[in-house]
Amino acid sequence: MSQDHDHSQDHSHDHDHSHDPAVEATAWKHDGVRVITGDKLDPNTAQTPGMFRQAAINHARVGAQKIWAGTVAIEPDAKTGVHHHGALESVIYVVRGRARMRWGERLEFVAEAGPGDFIYVPPYVPHQEINASPDEVLECVLVRSDNEAVVVNITDIEPVERPEAVYWIDPIHRHP
Repeated sequence: MSQDHDHSQDHSHDHDHSHDPAVEATAWKHDGVRVITGDKLDPNTAQTPGMFRQAAINHARVGAQKIWAGTVAIEPDAKTGVHHHGALESVIYVVRGRARMRWGERLEFVAEAGPGDFIYVPPYVPHQEINASPDEVLECVLVRSDNEAVVVNITDIEPVERPEAVYWIDPIHRHP
């Protein structure tokens, strides 16, 4: 089977192949792959009570045009406020712990996910994340379909499981 094919019809290129190789190599060095280490995540992103989000990939940090990615940590037994993410689609990948998701006009629907599971949240769906574990932090990776961290906190939906005050204790944040 031949592996030769013309890929020029498969996708468009936003860069010119006729550049000087030395110049193009320098451009790729600074505009190519980026690694954001786990200790360099940015907590300066939209937040919802009861959870702690940190951005890894967004427009400001790496020039991302169509996605936002980061992490979220929810303390044991914690429940977030009700919120949605506007027109954005969200994917949540559970790294550690047990996630309980509630969604709907009155948060009447519920499902749980564990390590290795993916959760899809469509645009404008009111939802609440809950750490279903009484003794383990819930750690997840988030990816959204735009480079902005849109979070719309909703106060007129009474949550089935009331949000709780959660104190984030680390070298920067001290217990009050």
